[in-house]
Amino acid sequence: MKIPSKYIENAVDQISSLPGIGKRTALRLVLQLMSRSKEEIEDFSNAFILMKEHVKKCSTCGNVSDIEVCIICSNIARDNTLICVVEDVRDVLAIEATESYNGVYHVLGGIISPMDGIGPNDLNIPSLIDRAQQGSVKEIIFALSATMEGDTTNFFLYRKLRAFEISISTLSRGVSVGAELQYADEITLSRSLINRQPFEV
Repeated sequence: MKIPSKYIENAVDQISSLPGIGKRTALRLVLQLMSRSKEEIEDFSNAFILMKEHVKKCSTCGNVSDIEVCIICSNIARDNTLICVVEDVRDVLAIEATESYNGVYHVLGGIISPMDGIGPNDLNIPSLIDRAQQGSVKEIIFALSATMEGDTTNFFLYRKLRAFEISISTLSRGVSVGAELQYADEITLSRSLINRQPFEV
């Protein structure tokens, strides 16, 4: 596909660098953006610049936040004795959508995957250990995807946490083996949380 403008081609390259967007879809989006006013385009691009400048990781759990401590960790109505360990922010959003969980979270920022060059040192694990050591946590729920990498990460975390007097549980297998957590429907995910079971090795 030969694009008769280097500026349009550059914009298409940028849009198609996003996951799941091919060149044709990117071209369609770029041409649609071209029909907008200069002010609309400035607002569009400024939204991403402001996001990059101001969004940070919560200093407690690693969730995205506009402030030092996210709105979940700072909510006094949440149960801070219950921590749900997830892979990334999308999993937090998926669990929050179920409206069946009132604890707090710990976002690892990924899972152990030697094939992808991701090891324990690349993840937000030390701060989870620190939270467990504080003595106020009663239960930690492993809510990682039911994949080999997710199970490997669960086992690694279990070995790090088993010395503490904390109940360690995992989602019930209503979430299919091999499935990504973020794609589970809300009812299945809610039942998996409610029917969580002790983590066993």
